[in-house]
Amino acid sequence: MLNQLTFQWPNIYEIRRKWLLKKAPYGPMRDFLSTPFQSSYTSIYDSSVLAVDFETTGLNAKKDKLLSVGFVELDHSQIQLASCYHQIIKTEGDLSADNVVIHQITDDVKAQGLELNTVIEHLLKILAGKVMLVHFSRIEKQFLSKACIDLYGIAPVFPIIDTLVIAKKRLDKKSIAYDPSQLRLSNLREQHHLPTHYAHNALNDAIATAELFLAQVNQFQLGDAEKLKSVLI
Repeated sequence: MLNQLTFQWPNIYEIRRKWLLKKAPYGPMRDFLSTPFQSSYTSIYDSSVLAVDFETTGLNAKKDKLLSVGFVELDHSQIQLASCYHQIIKTEGDLSADNVVIHQITDDVKAQGLELNTVIEHLLKILAGKVMLVHFSRIEKQFLSKACIDLYGIAPVFPIIDTLVIAKKRLDKKSIAYDPSQLRLSNLREQHHLPTHYAHNALNDAIATAELFLAQVNQFQLGDAEKLKSVLI
């Protein structure tokens, strides 16, 4: 009878990482892909996670731009506030009035930001070997992939935990209709009795997502639900 470990390693993320590493140009992308991912059988409570949030000019990664990046590390289920990072990105073009109202980032502020390559290089350096934690993964996944393609010619693979997906799975199991607005970050935080946070700031939203994830983890049962594989998308 085959040992259970046969099915645990290598996982799909590692297979893809090793394949991309052969193609990656020297520099930040190769450095990122040179670091092995954590096993999907690692306990959630022992895992190394980076909560990430992007503020963008829109929802279409093909035509819209990254405005800012915020992240904070979670280590052994503890938010490491000393690791907080927030950076405005210097992008081309003028911002619309809606962008300024929503994100409180003006053209003058944007002009003082860092270049995209500098910000993405730093993000990849910190993200290496960690699981990326987000709320509504389509935004972070698509915009980071697009930035990496533009900068390095390839998009990386990265294990992702999505707090929206975790909440949706739990609601779907109840087999009753629900309002999709229940899956918004602010509404989920309220459901978990977490305080109101100042939204549309990349660092604030990253911290808010990290807090929500820890509240969700609190509801997990013992057994396989403690493993990363139960929450990776």
